[in-house]
Formats: sequence, structure tokens, C-alpha cells
Amino acid sequence: MHRRMTFPAWRRRLTSARELAAAAIALLILFSLAVAFFSLPSPAYSDAPSAPNPKIVELRIEDEIEPLMAEYVARGIAQANDQDAALILITMNTPGGLETSMRDIIHSILTSKVPVCVFVSPTGSRAASAGFFILLSADVAAMSPGTETGAASPILEFGGEPVKIDETLNKKIINDATAYLRSYVEKRGRNVDLAASAVTDAKAFSDKEALDGKLIDLVASSKDDLLNKLNGRQITRLDGATFTLSLANPSFSAIGMTSREKFLSRIVQPDAFFILLILGVLGIYIEFTHPGLFAPGVFGAICFLLALYAMQLLPVSFAGVLLIVCSLVLFVLEAKYPAHGVLGVGGVIAMLLGALFLIKTPMTGMGVNPAIALGVALGMGAIVIFLMRLVLKSYRWKTATGKEEMIGEVGEVVEPPKAAGEAAMVFVHGELWRALPPREKTLAKGERVRVKKVAGLTLEVEPLEGKS
Repeated sequence: MHRRMTFPAWRRRLTSARELAAAAIALLILFSLAVAFFSLPSPAYSDAPSAPNPKIVELRIEDEIEPLMAEYVARGIAQANDQDAALILITMNTPGGLETSMRDIIHSILTSKVPVCVFVSPTGSRAASAGFFILLSADVAAMSPGTETGAASPILEFGGEPVKIDETLNKKIINDATAYLRSYVEKRGRNVDLAASAVTDAKAFSDKEALDGKLIDLVASSKDDLLNKLNGRQITRLDGATFTLSLANPSFSAIGMTSREKFLSRIVQPDAFFILLILGVLGIYIEFTHPGLFAPGVFGAICFLLALYAMQLLPVSFAGVLLIVCSLVLFVLEAKYPAHGVLGVGGVIAMLLGALFLIKTPMTGMGVNPAIALGVALGMGAIVIFLMRLVLKSYRWKTATGKEEMIGEVGEVVEPPKAAGEAAMVFVHGELWRALPPREKTLAKGERVRVKKVAGLTLEVEPLEGKS
């Protein structure tokens, strides 16, 4: 009877507990959904929901074209395509850059579903070398008054001066660059022959010359002027389809580089990469030659790993790396052997050549600044030679512990040998030692001797002039 009365009560308690747990879980789910909902960015509403304002995504290309810049532009173009933007506006001012990065940016522009306008601005800006290729790849190419473009001839430089190369190789590079430029300039309806002359003859064009030569589509004094001229303009896409730009009362979305991209974009600059590589090698070298300092090793390892990261993104020449390794070997040999500076000078020359050959980009001519390369080579050579000489000098220092510390010590004969060939007793270093004199020499009491060798518990000594 007792069991029959308590079971329903227990079941009711169990049911109530389950209901409470279910209710708590439901409230937790609803709370999570509410937090997630209110955490979402607020959508942009327009006054006319049926006809929203056209969205223009803005990107900027500044300084040299390098892998992180290409990643940033590709990300911005992809984001604009996901947002169904009306136009992608890329404002550009660049002296050029790496060929691989340039091709990545052009690929993103050519495959974009959203029309892309490249605008060389503000006044005084340029789109040289790789920038010229990027400018002509856009659906709309525009320039501000007082800007320039062109000078896209492939070059190889040494010490800031162009270097003559094999004629066949030179033709191969130029033909490759020209063919690549023609592949999309013709489809954009621009002047193919004039564009090719910027590659074959290194021609450069002002904004007016580029407009008159049908290299660009228009000249605009500002962004507002550009958008006014583009509104209602009909353009032809790469596939031949026509498209009319509707840019009345646009909303703007500026996409900048992330903190990661800003930081890494500095690392992949050829000058920064070269300096990081040398600092990494120097830090590790100091740690090996002076173990226990820790700080140079840690700093060097970080710099070296950053350089390895940049090496994965940059077109690094194996010959340049070997020349830098050769320079380090020559610096070490200069410290070890009296070569009257010949090996040191050879090391500086090898490092300078290695820096100049380190980045291989013949189409754009980008690489390590010769002045930076020379400064780093001289500084690195001086530091390595100085440290190596300290290491070699330390090898000649007298050992301060163990039996070796006895060598060279001066002592006094306390008990002369009783017969030829027997040992004497000498007082050295505060202790009495058995000592053997040189052959055919005797030791007298009170005579001063110098330790030449330690053999077990017996010293080999030689007499000094005079007595104590």
C-alpha cells in the first residue's frame, strides 16, 4: 500500500523535473537566438525599398604591388561580388611591383561579375609598370589630370642601372608580356598597338595622351566627377555583353586592409624580406658563437621564420640565396685567415649580388634597393668578422680551471732531485707537486721553474733564470 501511494507521487515529481528542464533548455535556446539576432549587423535600408541605392565598393592600391596587396584586392572584389555591388572602384597610385601579384589582381578583375573601374588618382599619381597592366584590365580605366601611366617594358637592373641580357631571353620576356597585355586589352576595345608600345618601347603617357590614344576611357578631376561621368554610361564587359551603369545617389563601402594584411605586406616587401633574412642569420650566428645570450637567438629565429614566410610568397631566386650563403662563408674565412681584406671584400660583393638577384621579376624589374643591399652587406660583414675574431681569440685564452690552468704557472723548487732522472718537489699554485726537469738539466733548491705540461700527478717543468 505504501509503494502504490508513493510511486505516482514520484512519477509526478519526475515529470515536473523533466518539464522544468525542458523549459530551461527552451529558454536557453530562445535567449541564444535573441543574442545572435541582436548581434547581427543592422542591414542598410533605403527610403525606396523597391529601388535601393547602388552600392560602390572602394579599394586602394598604394605603393608596390606585392602578394598581400593582391590578396587584399582579390578579397575586396570577392566581397563586392557577394554583396551584388553596382561598381568596384579601385583608386591606384603605384610604381609597379611583382609580376605574379599583378597577374593575380588582373585575374580577379577580369573574372569579376561586378564592373571594375580603376582610377589613377590623385593628381601626381602614376600607374607605372605593373600598374599599367592593371589599369588597362579594368572595365573602366580613368585618370586624374596630372597623372601618368605606361613605362611597362620588362627590365633587369643591377645597382639601379639596366643590364643587357641575352637577346633571345629578352625577346622571350617582352613577347610574353606583350601577348599577355593584348589578350585582354583587345577585348576591352582599347588601342592594342599603343598599349603594346609601353612594353616594347617603354613608352609612358600623360592622362591626356592616354585618353587621346584610347588607352583609357575618361579623365576625371575627382571621385564625384568620375561617378557623374559614369552614371548612365554603357560599358562592354570582357565577354562582349553590354551593361549600363546606374550610379545615382550611391552608397559607399570602403574596404581596407586588415591588420594582418598591413603587417604582412611590410614583410613581403623585397627590402624588408632581405633585411629580415640577414637579421635572422645574424641572430642565430651570434647565439651559436656566444651560447647562453638567448636574446639574439630568439630574435634571430623570429626574423628568420618571418623571412621564410615571405620567401613562400615572393619569387625568390636560388642563385641569390646561394650568393648570400657564399658571402657569409667568406666573412668567416676573413676572420680566420690573414687575407688582408680580400675575403671580406669578396663577401660584401657576394652579398650585394645576392641581394640584387634575390627577387626574380624581369617583367616589372622590382627587387631589393641597391643602397639598402650595400648598407646591409657592409654592416653584416663588419659584425660577422668582429664576432668571429672574438671567438678565435677566445680559443687562445688560458684555461682558468682544471689541470690546464697549471700550464705556464711559475713555482719554486723545494726539494731538488736526489739523482738524475728522478723527480723534484716544487711549490706551485699553493701546492706541492712532483716535477721532472728537462733532460740533461738539474734543479737546485730555491730555483724558479715554469710548468710546461701536466702528466697525471707529475709536472714537467723548465728552469727560469735567477732564484727567488
